[in-house]
Amino acid sequence: MTTRRATLSSVAQAAGVSRQTVSNVLNAPDRVQPETAARVRAAIEAQHYVPSVAARQLRTGRSGSFGYRLAPEGNGISGAVLDRFLHALTEHAQQQGYRVSLFTARDDTAETLAYADLLRTTDLDGFVLSGTAPGDPRTRWLADQGVPFVTFGRPWEDAGTPHAWVDVDGAAGTRAATEHLLAAGHERIAFLGWPAGSGVGDDRRRGWREAAGDHAGPEVECVDDVPAARATFAAVLPDVTAVVCASDTLALGAHGAALRAGAPLDVVGFDDTPVAAALGLSSVAQPLPDAAAAVVRILHDQIDGRSAGPEQVLLPPRLVVRRRS
Repeated sequence: MTTRRATLSSVAQAAGVSRQTVSNVLNAPDRVQPETAARVRAAIEAQHYVPSVAARQLRTGRSGSFGYRLAPEGNGISGAVLDRFLHALTEHAQQQGYRVSLFTARDDTAETLAYADLLRTTDLDGFVLSGTAPGDPRTRWLADQGVPFVTFGRPWEDAGTPHAWVDVDGAAGTRAATEHLLAAGHERIAFLGWPAGSGVGDDRRRGWREAAGDHAGPEVECVDDVPAARATFAAVLPDVTAVVCASDTLALGAHGAALRAGAPLDVVGFDDTPVAAALGLSSVAQPLPDAAAAVVRILHDQIDGRSAGPEQVLLPPRLVVRRRS
């Protein structure tokens, strides 16, 4: 037996509303009373109705897709964070009827050049960007062209034209990590971070400084690399009993240095990667599903013309405490 495909009309009839009301629930839910919208959504689910992408494109003149550049390889253990963000971004985009169009570029300048080509050949509705940098050419180009976009990451300087972003409060995360170590009785708490000048790294260093106060141990800088972190941190081991790290990559290096020296050391990383969980290291977890949901919502509002201005969202992280190392 052949089952008839659900249509806009059949959903409208089942919900006892007009076709236009069903269309509004799908495309402009703010125009529909909550009780009516709930009834329509129930009918959509019961009939397994799937809106026609082609019809929507003809009606709205939009592709229903936005672009996202895949991060280059070699981002260390903490590079897994962007993989998890991409998964959450794709999931939330699908829930809103969008597809994520992936592309690659060797650097930010090449990414900017790719925008023009992608807009010309694939007719994307907007872009999601990972991270920002001082003088970022990508955000400037997109803003100048009037293309909808949201960044996962704050601009770390006066960016000129404000733009929409979603970020995680790194200082709050390292502050919570330091306070946890102080409550455990540590008197000298070091910080192992990236070289100064990284907006994200400097923000995470600030939270440690604010919480540690007189109990601050040495500040150690290192590239995001396990062997380098292990070698660098070994030099300060005699002076500290705990360390807050800017990433799980650095935390793994500090942990390794302590194991080699046979020195007791409490380590707290950042990003709560699977490696940190496997080793039992405490770490600060980023709310990546919440970040992805906010990014998609803000971009959707921009594309639909419902954005009153550049929305900016700062989300709190969560400290995951595991056994002492």
